Amino acid sequence: MPASDLALTAWAEGDLWLLRRQNEPEMTRFLGGPESEEKLADRQRRYEALTAREPAVGRMFRVTRGTETVGSIGFWEREWRGEPVYETGWAVLPEYQGQRLAAAALRELVAYVATHGTRASLHAFPGFDHPASNSVCRRAGFTCLGRVDFEYPPGTPHPSNDWHLSLRP
Repeated sequence: MPASDLALTAWAEGDLWLLRRQNEPEMTRFLGGPESEEKLADRQRRYEALTAREPAVGRMFRVTRGTETVGSIGFWEREWRGEPVYETGWAVLPEYQGQRLAAAALRELVAYVATHGTRASLHAFPGFDHPASNSVCRRAGFTCLGRVDFEYPPGTPHPSNDWHLSLRP
């Protein structure tokens, strides 16, 4: 099934199973490792709350291809270097990786943010040692602004690349 069949579906109450799948060691290798069940439940509540607010604040989505859930993607507000921006992040389940689905989902997300968002730019901060996520940014049209010490998880410096995409012409 081609990546063009991708859809972004608003995060819902029943999506905790996807967070659990994305919490496996293989999926969290570049993110500081698996989280506790308590942290996953808190993340689920935050994703539901974000998705219940007005679209300009941010959204979390399940990424689907046909009837299959292949991962998740979202965006949220943040301040970065004194500017109000959006940040994005994604995860594609292992059995769907390597099919360019993350880049396709990111392009879909960019279209959504450009339509519903109020901020001028979108940033992604993949670890500089994570070639797949950096490639996703490149394929989706982002520009690498260089390396930064980004905190993820909070309180833990994570050497990352700062990828930027302007949302305004």
